[in-house]
Amino acid sequence: MKLFRSTRLLLLAFLLCLVPASSFAGVFISISIAPPVLPVYVQPPCPTDGYMWTPGYWAYEDAEVGYYWVPGAWVPAPQPGFLWTPPYWGWEGGHYLFHGGYWGLHVGYYGGVNYGFGFMGTGFAGGEWRGGHFAYNTAIVSVNTTVIHNTYVNTTVVHNTTIVNNSRVAYSGGPGGVQHQPTAEEKQYTAEKHTPPTAVQTQHIQAAAKDPQQRFSANHGKPATVAAARPLTAPVHSQPANRPAEAARPETRSAPAARTESKPATESRPAPASRPAPASRPAPASRPAPQAHTESRPAPQSHPAPQSHPAPKPEKQEKPKGRGR
Repeated sequence: MKLFRSTRLLLLAFLLCLVPASSFAGVFISISIAPPVLPVYVQPPCPTDGYMWTPGYWAYEDAEVGYYWVPGAWVPAPQPGFLWTPPYWGWEGGHYLFHGGYWGLHVGYYGGVNYGFGFMGTGFAGGEWRGGHFAYNTAIVSVNTTVIHNTYVNTTVVHNTTIVNNSRVAYSGGPGGVQHQPTAEEKQYTAEKHTPPTAVQTQHIQAAAKDPQQRFSANHGKPATVAAARPLTAPVHSQPANRPAEAARPETRSAPAARTESKPATESRPAPASRPAPASRPAPASRPAPQAHTESRPAPQSHPAPQSHPAPKPEKQEKPKGRGR
């Protein structure tokens, strides 16, 4: 099994080398089993401006994992003006070939598969870029209108881009597949320079592959998670990591609390120690700095000068001598 998997990975690496650098719509996997039908689910609202919807799809890992569902998710565009072309399965030469998704200035060919939420089989009807900001077509996609205000409504584009797929077939061509050949415009867009999925998208795919509940063998076409409730940058990438981190934060916060408790202890130390200290301070007169201050305090210490008064006492003794005379 390990030898077969290693050979398969080497073959995939070789195929990737053959893919032109200008396009990331190359073939990555070829199998003889058709992908399952697309599940029906509700799209979560877009959380903030600049996020693009990437529809869920069936991916394939190996013979052990089989097909697994990659949840749909809102993803920040790599840069303004970029649109997402979803991956698709196509029937070619008696096998089902997987074509990866990519980012680009236009939406290319994705097999005519109707993923919904703007990806109705051809092009994209969920919105458009306007002056560096993406405007969302609320007739198609769900957005948080309390945060996002750059929206519009266009229902005509729905009819122009929809390919009827009542059976929710997830592949193009072949027996029972979607019959939609690429148009001249789609061919042009597919041949343009593309950008591969972002790092957070790749992590999203890997997480789905490791989750047994996402596998068709376990869910039988009803994945545990059909769509990510939050954007990939927050929940998928960091939600599992942030939870333990948040549990550790209270510990770090309690550490300062212990320090504040030690402060009163240090404050209580000077209280008893500082009281005897004033008594000992006058004794060490060797401190030069305190002497400068004590020189200003000779008034209270100059009273010992009455020791000079005993000196006049002999004068009082001389007066009685005069009386004796």
